[in-house]
Amino acid sequence: MIRFFANANYDFIGYRKIAYLVSALLVIPGLLLLLIQGPNYSIEFTGGTLVQVRALSDTIDVGEVRQALTSGGFGGAEINEFGARNEFVVRARLAGIADTTEAGAQRVAVEVSGALERAFGPNSFSLQRRETVGPKVGGELRTKAVIAVVLSFLAVLVYLAFRFEWRVSLAAVVATTYDIFATLAFIQYLRLEVSLIIVSGILTVIGYSLNDKIVVFDRLRENLHKYKRDDFAGILNRSVNETLPRTVLTGGTALTALLTMAIFSGPVLRPFALVMIFGIISGTFSSIYIGSPVLLWIEQKWPGQDARGVKARVMPAGQLVPTPEPPIEPPRRSRKAPVS
Repeated sequence: MIRFFANANYDFIGYRKIAYLVSALLVIPGLLLLLIQGPNYSIEFTGGTLVQVRALSDTIDVGEVRQALTSGGFGGAEINEFGARNEFVVRARLAGIADTTEAGAQRVAVEVSGALERAFGPNSFSLQRRETVGPKVGGELRTKAVIAVVLSFLAVLVYLAFRFEWRVSLAAVVATTYDIFATLAFIQYLRLEVSLIIVSGILTVIGYSLNDKIVVFDRLRENLHKYKRDDFAGILNRSVNETLPRTVLTGGTALTALLTMAIFSGPVLRPFALVMIFGIISGTFSSIYIGSPVLLWIEQKWPGQDARGVKARVMPAGQLVPTPEPPIEPPRRSRKAPVS
């Protein structure tokens, strides 16, 4: 079997300050852009018009419909098959048009039908229904998305506090919060349209990131009982190194599938794949350089029963904290009875 990083012995804790600096340079500008520009919400969150059309030909697929609407000025439209093969649901909006009103919805429906007829010929599509999606629905979806994230955090806190202790659960939540902020910054850099698919991608990133951190902390718990003479920082470094092969193989397998999806999938699934690719990279990074150092800092502030040597100085970058050797006692001389 191929085993990468089988004998890894890197001082991840020693490079934590450099990792903090790199993280800040990547995440903070993206969050500032998010505050200034605001998210690029899809019509699921902002409101728009839903148009259901039926093609007279069964050979027209979703890709051709999307290309026709993009040429007609609906580049951000969401298109899905609905019911039969030749029926499609289009969610779209026009810039500068109040398409949440009846007049605006009628205008959008006319423009969509016109774009399709210009691409496929007159009377090639028939309008089945037209509905408006108000911004109130989008507000409810945003609220439910936030509630889903908060509830997942609370569930993780309870689970980790029961499985380990509150210090470990707090470190895991802090590192996962970093993953969320980093993913939001990544979305803002690419100006991806925030839809329900993107929200599901963020929730998937949270689950993957937490799983990765639980693996590291579970190995830490085992090593704390196995190496009773070692200090906490050294055992933490050892635990990260020992779980590194599993992290690389698991993340590499997932990245292979996601890269294929990002390259060959359409515009609906590609944003999800991009978010997941970045989330896996960010989750691996935060497990090594955010979660573990934060746990060390928490143990320094509020030492637990296994926080051995957390007050001692951590060795400079590039050097692992040495494992103390047991003292060598001189051999005792046996007293021989005098010969009579």
